[in-house]
Order: sequence, then structure tokens, then C-alpha cells
Amino acid sequence: MQEQIREEQTIEINVNGLNEIFECNKIAKQASGAVMYRQGNAVLIAAVAIDEKSVEEDFLPLTVQYMEKSYAAAKIPGGFIKRETKPGDFETLTSRIVDRSLRPLFPKGFHFPVTISIMVVSSDAEVDMQVAALHAANAALYISDIPFSTSIAAVRMGTVGDDIVVNPTLSQQAKSELDLLVVGSGKDIVMIEMRTLASEQDEVQRANEFNESALIEVISMAAEAIEKATQAYEEAFTPLVREPLTLVLAEEKVDKTLYAYIESNYAEDVEKAISHMAKSERSSELKKVRIRVMEALETEGKEADKELVSKVLERYKKTVVRAMILEKNVRADGRALDEVRPISIETNLLPSVHGSCLFTRGQTQALVTVTLGDKKDAQMYELITEKNSQSEKFMVHYNFPGYSVGEAKYIGAPGRRELGHGNLGKRAIEPVLDINYDGSIRMVSEILESNGSSSMATICGGSLALRGAEVNMVDLVAGIAMGLVTDGEKYAVLTDIMGLEDHDGDMDFKVAGTKHGITALQMDIKLGGIDLSVLKDALEKASKGKNHILELMEEAEKSIETSEALPSTEYFNVHPSKIGDIIGKAGATIREIIEKFEVSIDLDRDVGGVKVAGGDKEKVEAAKAHIESIASAPLKKQMVYKVGEEYKGKVKRIVDFGLFVEMPDGFDALLHISKVAKERVNNLTERYNEGDEITVVVMEQKGKKVELATLDFLA
Repeated sequence: MQEQIREEQTIEINVNGLNEIFECNKIAKQASGAVMYRQGNAVLIAAVAIDEKSVEEDFLPLTVQYMEKSYAAAKIPGGFIKRETKPGDFETLTSRIVDRSLRPLFPKGFHFPVTISIMVVSSDAEVDMQVAALHAANAALYISDIPFSTSIAAVRMGTVGDDIVVNPTLSQQAKSELDLLVVGSGKDIVMIEMRTLASEQDEVQRANEFNESALIEVISMAAEAIEKATQAYEEAFTPLVREPLTLVLAEEKVDKTLYAYIESNYAEDVEKAISHMAKSERSSELKKVRIRVMEALETEGKEADKELVSKVLERYKKTVVRAMILEKNVRADGRALDEVRPISIETNLLPSVHGSCLFTRGQTQALVTVTLGDKKDAQMYELITEKNSQSEKFMVHYNFPGYSVGEAKYIGAPGRRELGHGNLGKRAIEPVLDINYDGSIRMVSEILESNGSSSMATICGGSLALRGAEVNMVDLVAGIAMGLVTDGEKYAVLTDIMGLEDHDGDMDFKVAGTKHGITALQMDIKLGGIDLSVLKDALEKASKGKNHILELMEEAEKSIETSEALPSTEYFNVHPSKIGDIIGKAGATIREIIEKFEVSIDLDRDVGGVKVAGGDKEKVEAAKAHIESIASAPLKKQMVYKVGEEYKGKVKRIVDFGLFVEMPDGFDALLHISKVAKERVNNLTERYNEGDEITVVVMEQKGKKVELATLDFLA
């Protein structure tokens, strides 16, 4: 059959302050759908491909890859291997955002493997690459031959001064106190990412929280912008949609007879199994119910397929869980809908760690540690929209081993989920940290047990671990995960959801902040959209739960004991002219102080600032006293030497190329190895020791530079 030739089409859309150009049927013509997307100087290629053979498992095998090419910013990749290899954190997090935005919109029963590839091939320092990636992927998917008839749109909300703006440029985002990314389709919101940002203009340290009512107003503005954009996209792209593939969607394999049999005979057993608090116990009890069902069926002479019984039992269990919540206002573990699970907190339990906290909420447990370091310990990274390397001085690393959920699983490199949860913890806590802190902080969360909301346990435990490490913070931050169950008419908002409610519910809504407001928020919807009134209700209930947790954290904070491992740090100032004396010639003096007192030293030449840090408080204080003694010494004035005159000096330091000799005025002068003797000298340490007195002759003086020779050389 002759391949259909499609005419190239260029579509320009101006909406929500973005001028976007979509070039269709131009590139990657063998893909199911592809576009070349342009915004400013940014160019992205998005391509979609599908495997028409469905998988047997009951899930959507969707893979999203966002990739930034170094050549897009006229750069050659750094490092030994000069090609793009492992994706950076920003690429991974952007891939997750695209996945979370598009996944809910695929039809139920769509089990065909789909890949969405997005490449940045030209960059622009003012273009929001996450919004661009979402719109490029959306266009490629919409016009593809995959039966997908819904368009999404993304808007970034920020502040410029006191005004809320839609889709600020990157330079405007850098000065914004709000970073809110909302993705939706029509009037429905499907994904939210939000954080607050510290302002560089702040003279007083504060935490830039957003209160719930103000946030709802901004999200409402975003929803209006999304509706306008999705309408524009659908009108523009619909004429270009390819003829859809004939794909048979998987039907939910529920044996109605078997379902009715379980419902009639084992309803009480299933409800009892669900009510077990521990996740492992609940799973074990449901297995026992399955065995009893199969034994009963065999006794009655009926077919008892293990896989089929398991699927039907799982479906019935989900129905029971949702019905208990919607009809009885009862949760599987017996809690009220707005009740937080029991919490226990232990602070600074690790003696050799700067700050630590064991935070346990129900069957979720996080061991969070904090390590303090210098500027040099910051994580270096690059962004395609920035010319220079960036430094991440607050790092949050989240680890989720298999044993935390009872799985025998190898612990390997962190995956997308781990990076995403760590990033959420960072976004929640960073706004309350001192923006002028000149060191580095690494926070690590080890999830020891998980039954829902381990990322929120990371935030709670991390906040107290930072307090334990005596990090300067505006306020404590707590996090809570909210859920939603709805049948289309009635709905119930759940506070502090456990794994069962996340799995069988319709929403995962994580909220973090201080007692004054929200610092970070993340929402994923399984329904395909959520009404703003439901979102407002969820935010209000989240605030109540968050404040309850903060009260418990404040009590735990009172009992924090300073860790013995906590480094001692001294900040003080000297006259800027003395910084050179502290450093010494070629850094000799400062190296000597560092080695002698076992400390690290940071100097600010402009203001004379000195920071001394070390593990031993007495040594840090001694180093400070030593530096202050150097700084308090009167300014030396260098002598003007007479060429050819003899002077008494002292060997200060021996190096391969000569001796540094301390002259009578206290300044150092170089005696080169070639001027020590007439014959060749190979080893100066055979002739001299540091501290030896020596007679030298001044050969030349140019400013502060003095050249010397010995009497032996001149004889």
C-alpha cells in the first residue's frame, strides 16, 4: 500500500503570553506523531511511538524521556566522555512532570506500550523548558494516530512585584516568590507542582508562605488560562490528527458470577482483612480469604483459577474500601476521615551525625540525617538555559529500599520516584532556610518502613534533623498527604492517607508548610480532573492536619540535645588589609593554621570576613585567637635594601627551587637554588633546616620582590 504523504503544516499560537510555533509533518515522519516546537530561540522535538501489541498486565506502559542536548546551548559535554549519558536531575524531574500530566488522560484499558521522547535541540535563556516540553509532547500525542482526543495545557504562575503573572520568563521567575505549575484539560486540573521562593531583596529573613485562600485564587486564575489554551490547541490541531489506529482496549476482567459469590459469602471476611492496621497483615489476611474461596469452589466442583480469584477479590476489596469511606465515613484502619495516624519522634539519636531524627507515623518511618559542609561541598550542576555551572548548597537525597515494604529487592541507584520525592522535600524546606548561609547542607532520608506518604515523613523528620544540626531556620515545616474518594456525586477527602487509600483512591495530594501557610504542594489526579471546590476543601483539611503534626514537632524540638559531632564554627571580621597576612606568601600561613588546628577557613577579602570551622571547639577557638593575633599585629613596612649589602635572615621554608628567607623587616625573600653555591646543588635539605640563620646578599629589589644570593655563590 502506498504510504500517505502528509503536507507540512506550521501552526502559530499566541495564548497566555506565549508565542508558540508547531511544525507538523516535517520531522520524524515514521513516528506515530511528531512536532518541531519553537518558542523564542528554543527548539524542541517531540515524537510519540506505540507498540500495537498490548501487555497482559493491568497498567499503562508509558515511558517519557525529556533530554537536553549540550549542542543546544553551543556547549560540548564536560567530563571524560564527550557525549550525553546519564540524564541530569532536571531532565528526570521534567520527564516525571510530563508523565504525570498525560497519564491520567489515556482511556481506561489502554495497555499498549507508548514512548514520548522530547529533545531540546536549541535553548533560550528566557524560555520555561518544562512548559515547552509539556506543550510539545501534548501536540505530538494529539496529532498522532493514537486514539487520544484530549489536549492538555500548562501554565506557570509567578509574582512580579505585587502582581501575579501567567507564564513569567526565567529571569522573572528568578525574582518571583511563587513557583506554581498547573496542568489541566479544559476546566479540569490534572497536576499541580508548587513551591515558594525566597526573595533576594529580603532584608528580614522570612518564609514566603502562601495561605490556602490566596493559593486557591491563583490556581483559579491558572485554570482559566488552561481552559483558554486547551481550546486553542484543540481547534488548531484537530485538522491535523492522523487516522487513528484500530486498538482494542482491554476490558476489565471481572467474573460477575464469582464477584457475586464472594460478595454473598465472604463480605465479612474481606472487611475484617481490610481492617488490619499493618500492610503486611492485611495482605496476609486477604491471601487467607482467597485460599478459603478456592477451597470452597473446589468442594462445590466449580473451577477455581488462582489468578482469576485474586483479580476478582482485589476488585471487591477496592469496592468495599471505597464504600466504607463514602457510605459509612469509616476508613480501613478505623480512623476518622480527618484523623492523623499516631506519631512518634526521636531526635539526634545518632551520636556521630550532625543532626538526625527518627520520624514514625503509623507504619511509615523515616530516618533523616543532616550533614553540614563548606561551600566546596555543594553539588555542581549545569542547566541548558544557563551559561555557567550552578551550585546546589542544600541537597536532599531520598532512599527507598525494598525492605521498607517487605520486598526482597536489590538496593541500586535512585530512580525517578526517589529523585522526585527528594526534590519535593527540598522544595518544601528550602524557603525557611537562611538565604545567606554560606556553607552546604546535605539531608538524607532513609525510608525504613512505608505505608503511605514517606515523602511527607521525610519533610517532618528533615525539619527536626536540621534543628538538631542547629541550622538557622525561620520555622518548622511539616508535610501531610491527602486523598480523595468519589463516585461522581459524593466525595470524601482523606487526611494522612496510607498505601491502601492511595492505591484505591482517586487523588494523591501532598501539602507541606509552616503554621503560617504552604511552602510546597504536589497533586496528582487519577480521575482526569478535579473541581476547584473539592481542591479548596482538601486544602483546608490539609491545613488542619499539618498544624496538628507541627504541634507534635514543636514538642519534640524542646527536647533536642546538641550532637557531639556538630562542628564548631566561628564568624568574625578583621581589617581587609590583613587578609593577605592571614593567607601568607603563596598561602603558606593559612595552610599552616589549617594543619595545626585541624580547621577549615573561608575568607572574604572585600569585608575582611573570616569563618573558621572544625570538629573540635577548642581548636576552632585557638585558630580564631591565632588569626586575630596575626590581624592585630602592626602593619609592616618593607625596608629598602642596598644591592650588594649583606643581611642576616632566617630560613622560613625549603622548596624544590630554593629557600624562602625571612629578612630583618619580617618580609620573605627568595634565595633561588641556583644562587646557593657556585657548584650545582641538588638537595637543599642536606645543607639547611627551617629556622637556620643565614647570611645573604641582596642582588636585586623590585618593589616587594627581593632576590638573594649566598656568600659562597659570590666568592
